[in-house]
Amino acid sequence: MKKSILVLGAVLTLTAIGCKKSESGNKSVIKADSSETLVTDTNGKVDSVTQSSSTIEVNGQKTEKTDFVYKATDGTLVKVVFKNDPKENTVAITSNKKTFTLPKTETKDGETIYKKDDMTARVKGDSIHLEQGNNIIELKRTKI
Repeated sequence: MKKSILVLGAVLTLTAIGCKKSESGNKSVIKADSSETLVTDTNGKVDSVTQSSSTIEVNGQKTEKTDFVYKATDGTLVKVVFKNDPKENTVAITSNKKTFTLPKTETKDGETIYKKDDMTARVKGDSIHLEQGNNIIELKRTKI
């Protein structure tokens, strides 16, 4: 009995010591998070359906991520994350615990096209037109 109490006390002490958080970290990374971001459309009107946005600055180079929720025509909710960094611009589309990340290939006539293998996402305004093989899925930005 005394052994088990001593062992339990030692485990609790080691756990408390091991869980201290370090505030030092990498000083060259600046991260700014906001729970709400104002995004304006081409008319200058505020877009109120932005879910969250974060900007990370590493060595003077900014990476911006913006998350949206889209709704498919069948009612399925889809998480869409736009990532803009100095190396590449991508869109990550998550549905049914699967994520597809597509790099930006071109922008023309107010439409941005992301493409990888046989999957293409055409983003225009608040809608995304997904094509994968013979399957076509229309997504509209929505509020939760």
